Amino acid sequence: MTWHLAERFETSDGYVRWASLGEGDPVVLLHGSPFSSYIWREIAPALACTRKVYVWDLLGFGQSEQREGQDVGLAAQGRIFAGLLAHWGVSRPSVVAHDVGGAVALRALLLEGAEYGDLTLVDAVGGGEWGTGYFKLIRENAHVFEQLPDYAHESLVASHLRHATHTGYGPGVLDAYIDPWRGTEGQAAFYRQYRQFAQSQTDVLEPLLGDVTVPTRIIWGSEDRLLPPEFAEFLHARIPHAELTWVDGAGHTIQDDAPARLLSHLAADFRAEVVV
Repeated sequence: MTWHLAERFETSDGYVRWASLGEGDPVVLLHGSPFSSYIWREIAPALACTRKVYVWDLLGFGQSEQREGQDVGLAAQGRIFAGLLAHWGVSRPSVVAHDVGGAVALRALLLEGAEYGDLTLVDAVGGGEWGTGYFKLIRENAHVFEQLPDYAHESLVASHLRHATHTGYGPGVLDAYIDPWRGTEGQAAFYRQYRQFAQSQTDVLEPLLGDVTVPTRIIWGSEDRLLPPEFAEFLHARIPHAELTWVDGAGHTIQDDAPARLLSHLAADFRAEVVV
């Protein structure tokens, strides 16, 4: 499947690529790591039948610029997202965020003055000790992993991505996820994000989660091995009036494991009175 983001937004650390589809009430889809907006390839066109859908690649990811010296940390991505919303001129869009895209969306909302109509967190980072295990190992030893030969680096990325799905990927999908991380620039960019995605950049969010006043729902794969169910329960306990929905038989990448069920939830009317 061809997935091309034709539009370009300049930031102080390089450009990000974005695209919009359809017409109607706006909804923005955020991806996580080590993915790109390609993860929304089945969801975005379907939502665009009734809504205007915005997708973008985080700085240093997917089709966005990758170069040495970039600030691709979660704080920077949150500022970029707030800037993109202003650039688009959208008013109180629905925001759907996956993985570390959740932290980006929450930072923009709670720290950068962005305004949403509602928020959906899909197997998303929003607090707790998420930066452990594999993530911590790479972050603390990025200087070593950066020196891996290309075949070993690609095998590492592929193994991590396979761990994200419960049912397996369709033809060509794994290759599309790996592709932005290939080559000298891609490999450097892969480990750059690990160096910069600090736990402290979500620790600051935890005491603010009770200040989320927009209608919020949490959608989680019951078989998520990257962010197990306790992370969903963590967010559910701290965001006022948040709804929690489990997707049985799906892993971290619900977009691949159960796209029809995810779409059914995202297409449902979710606008409600703002909680005060």
